[in-house]
Amino acid sequence: MIIQQPRVALIAITKHGAAQVAGIAAQLPEADIVVSEKFAETMRDLPNKVEPYSGALSAQIAPLFGRYDQIVFFVSLGAVVRLIAQHLKSKDEDPGVLVVDDAAQFVIPVLSGHVGGANAYAEQLAALIGATAVVTTASDVGKTIPVDILGRELGWKVEAPKINITRVSAHVVNEESIAVVQESGARNWWTRPTPLPKNIHLFDSFDAVDLDKHKAVLWITERDIPETLWQQLDERLVVYRPPQGQA
Repeated sequence: MIIQQPRVALIAITKHGAAQVAGIAAQLPEADIVVSEKFAETMRDLPNKVEPYSGALSAQIAPLFGRYDQIVFFVSLGAVVRLIAQHLKSKDEDPGVLVVDDAAQFVIPVLSGHVGGANAYAEQLAALIGATAVVTTASDVGKTIPVDILGRELGWKVEAPKINITRVSAHVVNEESIAVVQESGARNWWTRPTPLPKNIHLFDSFDAVDLDKHKAVLWITERDIPETLWQQLDERLVVYRPPQGQA
């Protein structure tokens, strides 16, 4: 499966920030550079596309949100929060937003860290510039299953009411017993370098699960799930649909 390269913008509003961007931009040739037009001339020898702007950066936020998957600000965290506040919609729509501090010691995912991929991009960027990624999403910090995006890179689709995803995610990060039933789909869905957490129990068939022993069920299957079973499990079930025939 081909993973699409994220659309990335590196944004600076100060001379120091522009120098930071210039220092790493060549290592991220796929990223566009968004700087005040007074700094754009200093970027002309870089391989990146440079998008100079005039006036206030606040006027650029809406189009940036529409064009990029990851937006990296070399601006203070407080300023970024104020800049993006009125443009927020939902974690399913907002791009990843990251901040690099003035000393380039930390890369902080601010928005859409989990679903939007900012946590993963922060770790990539931090490794590139020798910084520390400051990740606060519970499932990433705890190195456990990300319920809402499990198997996304394999083309799996999540099938469950949002309340189920919320409830089951809480059970997972609280280290309660979770049954993962895999009846179809690729088996290489666990991609973290750490072992699968001890509260996650694997089964090859739903019929093998003792529902009284597990707080929730993650079911990877092509089966049709009867409504009576959804009702029986009542906010404890999340289903994943792999592409047909995936092995």
